[in-house]
Amino acid sequence: MYIAVMWKQIKKTAGLAGACCLLLTANGQEQGIHQQSSLYEWPADPLVKQKLDQWQDQKFGMIIHWGLYAVPGIVESWSICSEDWIGRDSTIPYDTYKQWYWGLKKDFNPVRFDPDQWAGAAKAAGMRYLVFTTKHHDGFNMFDTKQSDFKISNGPFGNNPRADVAKYVFDAFRKQGFMIGAYFSKPDWHNENYWWPMYATPDRNVNYDIKKFPWRWQKYKDFTYNQISELMHNYGNMDILWLDGGWVRPIETITDEVRAWGARIPESGQDIDMPKIAAMAREAQPGILMVDRTVHGPYENYQTPEQRVPDHKIDNPWESCMTLGGAWGYVRGDRLKPASQVIHTLVEIVAKGGSLLLGVGPQPDGTLTAEAVSRLNEIGKWLKVNGAAIYNTRTTELYNSGNTWFTRSKDGKTNYAIALIKDDQTPAVVAWEGNLPRKGSVIRSVATGEKIKWEAKGSKVILQLPAKLKTMKDATAFAFSFVKD
Repeated sequence: MYIAVMWKQIKKTAGLAGACCLLLTANGQEQGIHQQSSLYEWPADPLVKQKLDQWQDQKFGMIIHWGLYAVPGIVESWSICSEDWIGRDSTIPYDTYKQWYWGLKKDFNPVRFDPDQWAGAAKAAGMRYLVFTTKHHDGFNMFDTKQSDFKISNGPFGNNPRADVAKYVFDAFRKQGFMIGAYFSKPDWHNENYWWPMYATPDRNVNYDIKKFPWRWQKYKDFTYNQISELMHNYGNMDILWLDGGWVRPIETITDEVRAWGARIPESGQDIDMPKIAAMAREAQPGILMVDRTVHGPYENYQTPEQRVPDHKIDNPWESCMTLGGAWGYVRGDRLKPASQVIHTLVEIVAKGGSLLLGVGPQPDGTLTAEAVSRLNEIGKWLKVNGAAIYNTRTTELYNSGNTWFTRSKDGKTNYAIALIKDDQTPAVVAWEGNLPRKGSVIRSVATGEKIKWEAKGSKVILQLPAKLKTMKDATAFAFSFVKD
């Protein structure tokens, strides 16, 4: 996942001025963003189906990127990757930069680490599931793995009672009733069996021929299996294993579609034996959802378009993972999206059959910014009174008419129309085409419960907004319930 970071900002946040320079262009970000596979395979396991149905009810989740990159406030991991779309200070040797970046472990001491604040803010926002980054591509572990010393519990925070950060994050969100997901990067650029120090590291991929050195790749496979096993066995009940780094994949999944995405993928593939990993994970966590991003097949239980909303309804399970600001992790001065924009995006995504996974990055001290908490509260105020039109819903055949989006209750008995308010101009009437309410039925405001006067003119439905709605401050969107004809 990626973020454009300007040099002026980096100078303010990084201790090593010249070495921290990173400028990712818009074009570069597009090269890095995970694409969405067009193929989908429904799971066969009844427990997975049950879990997937439960997940589809939640609609709104939080993904938390937190790691070494929070210390200087820069893009997560990607600045140590040597690809031509990534810019760094040209006066700093590449290896020097990598050592500086990995050396941030000595400075990462989040003495105000407060996962209860995170979980409380997510709950207030109306979120219902969590994905926490246990390890990003840089290989720094936010859990107390026994497979590596490169971890937060082996540094200045190591003597803290909550040094096993992931455990306390998961526990805090469980207390708030969240479904729990563990993000895990399949590539590990710090591991010598992925980026072998014998060779240069030209791009995001393994930097040696795994056919020539199968024993080394086997060590990496064992390392990956053992780390995921730790997460599956030592961190309580898990609902989702969210695997990032889709270029690490079996050769048979490298299709023309994948090649067209732009990033180089070795034609030999990088097979880490997902069947073995999935079998272990589901023995430890029956029904767990496997989200092997972009690798279509039995281990991509839902799809994950990144930083965008698909332009059409998708009938299989999916989520858009997007950022609250411009960054996945913490960047000082990052501009957060208005609550209204997030709400409008959520409404569109849900009407198209998906869920929104919103990225929020804690500060290096272990707390969320006051601005992020405030923004999440604003989002939650709307969901608190309009959530019936979002949670536990499914799509309708006609899902959109202009600025109005449609959902239906899971049991199919109630339909919802959600009219987005643009430019803070509350209209006197709301109108849409199609999805006609049953003749003589009652339309109600989801937020207030009051009846709404309406009429049908041909295929058009016209609602007269009562004074209570027309004068509502920061309305953002109006949700209405009705029985369809």
